Amino acid sequence: MIKEIERKFLVCGEFKHLSQKQTDIIQAYLSVDNVKSVRVRIAGDRAFISVKSSLRKESLIRNEWEIPVTVEDAGELMKICLPGKVEKTRYIVPYGGHIFEVDVFHAENEGLIIAELELTTENEEFERPEWLGEEVSGSPGYYNVNLIK
Repeated sequence: MIKEIERKFLVCGEFKHLSQKQTDIIQAYLSVDNVKSVRVRIAGDRAFISVKSSLRKESLIRNEWEIPVTVEDAGELMKICLPGKVEKTRYIVPYGGHIFEVDVFHAENEGLIIAELELTTENEEFERPEWLGEEVSGSPGYYNVNLIK
């Protein structure tokens, strides 16, 4: 099990020219409640089932388990997921000694761009690129699980 410490930001500038890699992602959810979610994700030619659970309310720290599955199995699992999918392209953008994962959303969430930054501690300092906008960490409306609605 991994402890995930993640901060999220809206993106308000150009970042794609800094990207090292991009991957198309489709994800759907098997189960969701206030404390945990079970997600199926196809990212390029790889697929995973992920379980995430909150440790405490208002905390950036979550437990995360990620189990690889075949793309074919993930496709079959998506047929029994809750209604709605998240479709996005993820750009990997190194900056200031950290890696930002910038998600450009498609379909129902077209126009939304969110940068995620995983840290080793909740108070870890990092250099802010000029294209990084308002922080939305802890804002439920920007959780992927809520973007399926």
